[in-house]
Amino acid sequence: MKTAIDLDLYGANYRDGQTEFRLWAPKAKHVVLRLMRIGRSEYRDYEMRRLGSSDFGVPDFEQESDADTFTLTIDARPGDRYFYIVDGRKPLPDPVSRFQPEGVHGPTQIVDANSFPWTDQKWRGLELAKYVIYELHVGTFTPEGTLEAAIGKLSHLKGLGVTAIEVMPVNAFPGAHNWGYDGVGLYAVQKNYGGPEALRRFVNAAHENGLAVIQDVVYNHLGNEGNYLREFGPYFTAKHQTLWGEAINYDDEGCEVVREFVVNNALYWIHEYHMDGLRLDAVQMIKDDSRKHIVAEIAERVHDLGKELGRTVVVTAETDENDACYVCEYGVDAVWSDDFHHVVHAMLTGEENGYYQDFVGRRDLLVRALNEGPGFQGEMFKFWNAERGTTAAGVPLPANIFCMQNHDQVGNRPKGERLTELVPRGARKWAAALLLLAPETPLLFMGEEFDEAAPFQFFTDYGDEHLQKAVSEGRRKEFEDFGWDEGPDPQEQVTFERSHLRWNWNESQQQMFHWYQDLLRLRRELVVGGQRTCRTEWLSDGVLRMQVPAENPSLYVLASLPGHRAERQVETGWFPVLRSDEDGYEVQVFTRG
Repeated sequence: MKTAIDLDLYGANYRDGQTEFRLWAPKAKHVVLRLMRIGRSEYRDYEMRRLGSSDFGVPDFEQESDADTFTLTIDARPGDRYFYIVDGRKPLPDPVSRFQPEGVHGPTQIVDANSFPWTDQKWRGLELAKYVIYELHVGTFTPEGTLEAAIGKLSHLKGLGVTAIEVMPVNAFPGAHNWGYDGVGLYAVQKNYGGPEALRRFVNAAHENGLAVIQDVVYNHLGNEGNYLREFGPYFTAKHQTLWGEAINYDDEGCEVVREFVVNNALYWIHEYHMDGLRLDAVQMIKDDSRKHIVAEIAERVHDLGKELGRTVVVTAETDENDACYVCEYGVDAVWSDDFHHVVHAMLTGEENGYYQDFVGRRDLLVRALNEGPGFQGEMFKFWNAERGTTAAGVPLPANIFCMQNHDQVGNRPKGERLTELVPRGARKWAAALLLLAPETPLLFMGEEFDEAAPFQFFTDYGDEHLQKAVSEGRRKEFEDFGWDEGPDPQEQVTFERSHLRWNWNESQQQMFHWYQDLLRLRRELVVGGQRTCRTEWLSDGVLRMQVPAENPSLYVLASLPGHRAERQVETGWFPVLRSDEDGYEVQVFTRG
């Protein structure tokens, strides 16, 4: 019986001095492999064989999809590069490319997936209960913008107290810089990040530092430039439409192989790169009417693989739906839960446009979010003009991922301003205390912990002139709902450059870093190992009390807004352990003696 660990990938698989090439092309009459060997300028063409064909005309395939598969095994080595030529058309990269060294339009390079000297054999992953997630973008996390440079910052993350790194998509995208959500090579690691070996070194080094790594993956759409999947098979379907056009084909004719293409990609990151989990981008945009939703299949197969490997592997999902089905039915470990961010952001900034309109003056939603996870659980949501959410019953609080900043909430503002530019420092410390001491799973966005002042803006590097124009016009339209002015041009190099973290801290930034350190220390000591419940209430119009856990609490937080002061003393037996009082925002943290 085939097990989850026996990944049988299409593409180029190198073993014992030879490479087997496998390509799914159901409509093709013939396929040619064009091979360019290392150090040689000339190429050689090889005719590929359709599985099922034989000299006697007797089918030898076991599955129906095998009849649509072309294969070839020859003496080809890691470093050699190749194209596929389908029915005499233009040479194209492999849909299951592991590396595109010349970009998304260039040839695919053969990679030896088994040659890396892993040293993380004793690493077994982390339970979700221990997760404090740190989201980073490889291209702007360091001045160099590489995975190798990011390794040099792992000691910083370890010292901060986070436990899991969430890496924004690293799969191949057009140009030299991009957020990663316009990727087209699901299996290929972006060349200027360092390619496959650099990603393996990064994960290995993270594990040596006791840090888990989550890979951000996008299964709701693919980018346009360099997307050649339609040339090979029915990867997309007109049955469903999304913001990006035709949906990925999860439930129409030919979907069986497309589903396996995506599920195997999820398994690939866990198996070949030792990832500890996945973050599924915008799952509400995945269109699938199958009896088993593709998200459920991914979660099941990834968890099965983790068990076979003897490792704890988590699957998280981004969604704005507040729908318990992802955890309770599909088996996802945790979902992004936006309401905490939205209500705190509206309170601190006074912004009331777009989706913030539903959170203005709704301090009750902050209480509900801290106590239950989502704020909206089926009530009318004005921004949608529809009901939003389901009951949160059955969803444990750690299955809600909270944040105060992330790539979307910062980068989808026209100028990409962080909270550093929007609210006083005391307000930022106030929000951080609630985020990091609540029982939900917290997520930090890179640089948040030291009050990074540089913006994080939306940037692209398309070569296609039509896409260059479309992305600029699309950004303008997106800002209309918020009444915001137009932001910088995503295509300008300076937009990318100004989004890099600056690692030259001043004294104020040092103090903020220590505030985050102290909060995360208290979280480890008093929140992580205990009962993950919460009792939060407004003692007055401007004083919030949060007790963790709800019964027999070990942690007590008083968070006061400007113009309101909490009593200095609380019940007998409680002792102050941390306090901040800046810009009218006061935080007092108490524990039992």
